[in-house]
Amino acid sequence: MATIRAATGADGHRLQDIERLGGEAFRELGMAAIADDEPFTEDELARFRNDGHSWVIVDDTDVPMGYLVVEVVDGNLHVEQVTVDPAYAGRGLGAALIEHADAYAAAHRHPALTLTTFTEVAWNAPYYRRLGFRDMTAAEIGPELGAVRRAEAEHGLDRWPRVCMIRPVRKSS
Repeated sequence: MATIRAATGADGHRLQDIERLGGEAFRELGMAAIADDEPFTEDELARFRNDGHSWVIVDDTDVPMGYLVVEVVDGNLHVEQVTVDPAYAGRGLGAALIEHADAYAAAHRHPALTLTTFTEVAWNAPYYRRLGFRDMTAAEIGPELGAVRRAEAEHGLDRWPRVCMIRPVRKSS
């Protein structure tokens, strides 16, 4: 049985490993730069933890199988990263983490979840659409989310089509 709990400092290296493992699937799509991108540093992960914005989904032995980090962007809860170890893919763990983010957003009165993702990668935009996200129009993208997109472009992510997505919070607080 999988359980979601707050990430701890002891999880850091495992989260970096999960990110590297998850990135390998991009290599098969000709997106080696994504596969080779370094995961969050220990300091970056600590910032998310200190803000109360980092969770792991663990197995019965408390080993993380996936993780989620979020931040507040334009008043919405922005999914900065959600990754599941490919060894645990297809078990609904990513969806469970998104639902956890939804409940957190409701409890903290954020109206929606947002994220940015690749449009043509099956486990990116098409997956999030199945979870109830939709593409945002240019007019819907606030200044902070626009800054996120500019930073992504500067990092080279726009070599492949990307999109901002939004989903109204479903849970009631």
